[in-house]
Amino acid sequence: MKRRTIRVGAAALAVTASLAGCQRGGEGPASSSSSSPPHGYVEGAEETAEQQSRLVLADAGTGAVRVLDLITGGVTRVGDVPNVRDLATDGRFAFVGTDRGAHVVDAGAWMVDHGDHVHYYRTKIRSVGDIQGPRPRHIRSDPAVTAVTFNDGTTQMFERPQLEDGAVGEGRPVAGAAKSVPVIPYEEHLLVPGAGVARDTVEIRDREGALTASVDAKCPQPRGDAVTRRGVIFGCADGALLVTAKDGRFDGEKIPYGRPVADSARPHDFRHRSGSTTLTATAGGDAVWILDVTKRTWKLVKTGPVVAVNTAGEGAPLLALTSNGVLQAIDPVTAKVVADTELLTGRKPGPHAVIEVDTNRAYLNDATGRKIYEIDYNDNLRLARTFPVDITPSHMVETGR
Repeated sequence: MKRRTIRVGAAALAVTASLAGCQRGGEGPASSSSSSPPHGYVEGAEETAEQQSRLVLADAGTGAVRVLDLITGGVTRVGDVPNVRDLATDGRFAFVGTDRGAHVVDAGAWMVDHGDHVHYYRTKIRSVGDIQGPRPRHIRSDPAVTAVTFNDGTTQMFERPQLEDGAVGEGRPVAGAAKSVPVIPYEEHLLVPGAGVARDTVEIRDREGALTASVDAKCPQPRGDAVTRRGVIFGCADGALLVTAKDGRFDGEKIPYGRPVADSARPHDFRHRSGSTTLTATAGGDAVWILDVTKRTWKLVKTGPVVAVNTAGEGAPLLALTSNGVLQAIDPVTAKVVADTELLTGRKPGPHAVIEVDTNRAYLNDATGRKIYEIDYNDNLRLARTFPVDITPSHMVETGR
């Protein structure tokens, strides 16, 4: 089925989990009753014709948090969060991690993907509240719940609609997960890796945490994960495990490395464009892994020392930021550098430098220079825009996805 984007005039709209009930052509016409909301209606938000990308920035030194609107170029001050350790997002909400939990920021931009079409929304930026606990290690969400896995290995579940209404709410515990990999909400269930006696089993739980099934294929020493259109990927000692669901049944398929891989060269953190099935990860100190989930293949690209990687997916270059501040575009087939640009002239990347990628542009945070760079990766890494900011952008995530 051909993918399309619903384009409507700006109207006061907003998002709820009921969007999953959008009607398709073969399901009969929508009700003509004046009391029925239009397709895609979301109370309190504006539906737009294009993606509303926003970058959330956090200063590790001062705790200052900003939201940069990539459509308008405007910057919104969200406040200060003391002792910032990291920053995560689920596509709409940003979670500013500290040693005492996380502060939740509604970046006010998101999308709802129905497979054959997409809805884009924007609303006001605001602070939501605090998740109390140890330092969060992983945060994963779906339209119904947000799972927060803390450094001590415990996991709490929070209701996503409450976050959308501006409140954190009470968390519910989920037991039995490994510390190294998060609990992932998926297909109205929870995927819990690192379970079982050998800690190599992915369990399927219901939303109350009760065990319903286990994936037959094993994933020893799970580390790293990604949710893609093809299913959920878990990094394992012997490759990757792809977990898929159809008609309520969950299956697992191994994607082996095809070669011996030392623990130090295993992927720790998969990076990819939202919706893409091509994943990237650093491999030790001088190479990059490319995992093509569609083709079920791994490729190891020798790059030299790199600190950040990403790709937009099939047909796009592999993007790598070297340890001396040079951004490279690498042909994923030939492994040759096809373009490079020295963005951080005379400066090294910050310890949390990242490359965020959407369908047309890539974004890089320059902590020392207090700038955000927008790169056209389809035009020889052309510098499209530079955004000076009033804080040190130690951490950065992209929302609107």
